[in-house]
This record gives sequence, C-alpha cells and structure tokens, in this order.
Amino acid sequence: MGMKIIAQNKKAGFDFFLMEKFEAGLELKGTEVKSLRLGKVTISEAYITVDSKLETWIYNMNIPHYEFGNINNHQETRKRKLLLNKKEILHIEELQKTQKLTIIPTKIYFKDSKVKIEIALAKGKKLHDKRADSAKKDVERKLRRGNYE
Repeated sequence: MGMKIIAQNKKAGFDFFLMEKFEAGLELKGTEVKSLRLGKVTISEAYITVDSKLETWIYNMNIPHYEFGNINNHQETRKRKLLLNKKEILHIEELQKTQKLTIIPTKIYFKDSKVKIEIALAKGKKLHDKRADSAKKDVERKLRRGNYE
C-alpha cells in the first residue's frame, strides 16, 4: 500500500526551524481511528514531551468524537502515547535538553493501514527570521513567474 496523509501542521515550517524528523506510532482507541479515517484531526496546537519513564506523549492533539460512536467514545484532547524505540527516545531527549529544542508534530498519516505521526525537533523562529523567510519566498515566486522587477 502507500501513505495517505490525514493532516499536516502548516504552521510548523513558518514558526520553527525543523532540525530532525522522526516517525512514531500512536496508541489510539477504536473510535479515534474511525475519526482519523474521516480525516478529522487538528495537530497545529499539539506538542510532545518525554517523561521520567522515557515515554513520549502528545498533548493538545484534537481528534473529534466519532459521530456514530456510543458512550464509549474517546476524550477529544486526551494525552496519547507515542510509540518509539528507546534509542530514538534517548536521542530525542538528549538533543532537546542540550540544544533547548521543542518537539512538535508535523504530519499524521496512514502507512499500510497503521496510524503514524511525523515529529520534528524544532527551534522557534524569531520575528526577523519569519520576515526574512517570507521575503525570500517572494523573490523565488517572482523569479519563477518571470517578473524580475
């Protein structure tokens, strides 16, 4: 099979310098997977932490209730466990602490019918960095169109 992207965090590239990316599995409940199949998820406000037991958790990821779910429907913004190797978790935690980086989700997708999330170690951009990036994109856009003015 292939890869079907459910949602992307478009703000991530604008607000952060993305350093290193990782692929992680997600521990989900049945109604959450059904909502994801319908393409309903918000990851723009989500962030990831590593706790003292070396487990990674994602917070503020909003998966709306499944409309045909019953009383066993999930909580929309509960913390969810990310599934990574211990070696990857140690590497992420070390980089996060030494370089003062943030861990953010960049996209969530289905890979061979399993839900995967791409996370990135990121460093926040300052306002002048954002302005420089947008000016650079404007120049590239004008060059592509042929407007050299």
